[in-house]
Order: sequence, then structure tokens, then C-alpha cells
Amino acid sequence: MALVPPTAPRFADLSLEAFSQTLASASPTPGGGTGAAVTGALGAALVRMLCELTLGKPKYAAHEKLLQAISDTCEEARAAFLALADDDARAYDRVSSAYKAPKITPEEVAARDKAIEAALHGACEVPLKVMERCVEVIGVAKNAVQVGNKNAASDGAAGAALCRAALQVAAYNIKINLVAIKDVRFAKDTRTRVDEMAYMGTAAAQEIDSLVNDMWSPRPAAPKPA
Repeated sequence: MALVPPTAPRFADLSLEAFSQTLASASPTPGGGTGAAVTGALGAALVRMLCELTLGKPKYAAHEKLLQAISDTCEEARAAFLALADDDARAYDRVSSAYKAPKITPEEVAARDKAIEAALHGACEVPLKVMERCVEVIGVAKNAVQVGNKNAASDGAAGAALCRAALQVAAYNIKINLVAIKDVRFAKDTRTRVDEMAYMGTAAAQEIDSLVNDMWSPRPAAPKPA
């Protein structure tokens, strides 16, 4: 199992074809955590797209400042997600390396156990950051859909939906690591953080669903004059 070297190309620098082929291969990295981060980046990009298709239009001038701030937030999140995609692969490789450490003598066993625990903690931290970014993007997406270009509302809603999916996948990756963690307090606190962020992100995404479905619902025709 090859570790990802620090000088390896970023996943962001790969073509879609190359990245998807790598994701589909037997290599353990990239995996679901990296996939979640990349999905989050796509979601942030789509919410920013809604903003960019609104900025400068006189009809939406009253919301220019808000939408520019949302656009900037989403661009920052997009870049952060792509960096987290690489971080996740490296975190998994550290876990794999720790499990392969020698375990013949009592000292080796103790050192190995300590290394595994530390690596598992690190493997939880990366998807937690992905979840935090997802909640952030879904939150601003709601504002963007509310006041942004109605013709691009589907792009903003799609971005929120992608971040909602990334939120859930990141939670899966955290929970599977928590099974092997021996630090009971860390595991309990982390599960609480995961549940809280999953609830916040899902609730905000559901509000966006309701908003756009109402926006696109057929309206009864006006009655004809008698």
C-alpha cells in the first residue's frame, strides 16, 4: 500500500477522468473522504455561480453586498475543500502505516497502539473540517437562493444538495474511525459534533428544498374577466 508522498500531484490538478479512475481503482486512497471533499468543492462552486450570475444586475442591486460576501465565502470554501481532499488521503495513509508497524515486543505493541490511536484521531479531524465547511456553504446557499437570480436558483440549490451529500459522506468516514478509537471521551465528543453538524446542515438544506419547490410550483391562472 503506497503512501501519498508530500510531493504527489494534488487531486485538484488531475483531470476528471484521471481522478475518477483513481477513485475507482483498488488503491485505498483516494476514498470516500476525498470524494466528500471534492463533492463539497463542487457544491461551493455552484453556489458561487448563482452569486456571479446575480452580481451587477440592477434588479438585484439591493443584495449586491450580501451576494459578494457569499461569493467570496464559497470561493474560500472551494479552495479549502480541495486542500482537504489531499489531507484526507494523507490521514488515511498515516492510519495504514501505523497498523503496519511491528508488534513483536511489548514496547513495539505499545508504540504501535499509540500511533494507531493518534492516526485515527487525525483521520477524524479532516472529515470534521469537511463537515464544518459543508454547513457553512449550505447556510449561505439559503441566503443566495432567497435573494439571488431566480433563473439560477437551481444552481444554488444544486450546490447545497451536493454539500448535503458531502456532509453525510464525511460523517460516515468519521463514524467508521470512531469504532476503533479507544479514547471514550474523544469518541463521545466527536459523535456529538457530527450529529450537531449533520442536523444543522440537513435542516438548512431542507429549507432550501422547500424554498425552491415553492418557487417552481405551478401557480393557478388568474381568473378571466367576466
